[in-house]
Amino acid sequence: MKYIESNPKDDGFRMPGEFESHDGCWMLWPERTDNWRNGGKPAQKAFTDVAKAISRYEKVTVGVSAAQYNHARHLLPPQVRVIEISYNDSWVRDCGPTCVINEKGDVRGVDWDFNAWGGLDGGLYFPWDLDDLVAKKICDIENIDVYKAPMVLEGGSVHVDGQGTLITTEECLLNPNRNPNLSKAEIEEVLINFLNIRKIIWLPDGVYLDETNGHVDNLCCFARPGEVILSWTEDKSDPQYARSSAAKEILETTDDAMGRKLKIHCLDQPDPVFISKEESEGVDTAEGTLPRLPGDRLAASYVNFYIANYGIVMPVFGDPHDKDAVEKMKKIFPEREIIPIPAREILLGGGNIHCITQQIPLRKN
Repeated sequence: MKYIESNPKDDGFRMPGEFESHDGCWMLWPERTDNWRNGGKPAQKAFTDVAKAISRYEKVTVGVSAAQYNHARHLLPPQVRVIEISYNDSWVRDCGPTCVINEKGDVRGVDWDFNAWGGLDGGLYFPWDLDDLVAKKICDIENIDVYKAPMVLEGGSVHVDGQGTLITTEECLLNPNRNPNLSKAEIEEVLINFLNIRKIIWLPDGVYLDETNGHVDNLCCFARPGEVILSWTEDKSDPQYARSSAAKEILETTDDAMGRKLKIHCLDQPDPVFISKEESEGVDTAEGTLPRLPGDRLAASYVNFYIANYGIVMPVFGDPHDKDAVEKMKKIFPEREIIPIPAREILLGGGNIHCITQQIPLRKN
């Protein structure tokens, strides 16, 4: 593994859509007692279920601390590779590498700066120094070369169609706790150079009370080129209604990089999910870590799913909307098997299935 002193655009590399073929998927094991309740055991069960489901379609690697290695190896199925690695928490979508590919099938990584969703200005924990090394470590293990991007960015804050279009939110990328010294135009220039995209669709806000400052992967994603899925609600009294409506209006009136009008699939969100007293009391208190308080609303969304090679691993919440969401996903992705995973325990940690996974594109060389 070596760092390359250029950028993907100049070298003919692009970020592929998640629906393109994968070589495999990375995850990181949850164990922080100040974020995951009851010593992380309930979350570990959910992460194991996600890893098992994805491993039906592609290789899965789970990074685990030395203290949890034997336990994780025992819980995870034998087809899942377990590697000892140091990190701060288990959000590999955000601290792991963004991979880019070229026409020959070579894969390289993009290593963004990571500051735990805001650093000392609203960040979710301190320190985050080990997380900031995860992208480099994964690229080293995968034996792929790396570009160092000059910007703070989390993988969950962008989605691409693989054909030149990127969607993101102003709430996140323009938040002064990420890149206060960069203008919107300068941020766009970095995205163009390091993801090789030509069109950026800026949505105003993400999901209501999303502690990541509005990551787009909880709100809207590409199903395939020309088609997006949007988290939706018909309840005008819900704060999410205005956010989703504003996003929908932009998506309806914006062409993609290929000049296409977007087809929009609206996926009704679950009923509001709140932290219970029991769940809150199971989380340790630690200075510098966002507390989990009883009655706090969580940013629940069915859009936060992972697209595997021949399947979709999606969150469900024991909610009346679960069945309809699964059925709609089957219609959107008739070529893939839909696997619903009970994901409340992941949501309690601050994200969901897409947030805890990071794909490595298929390598042809």
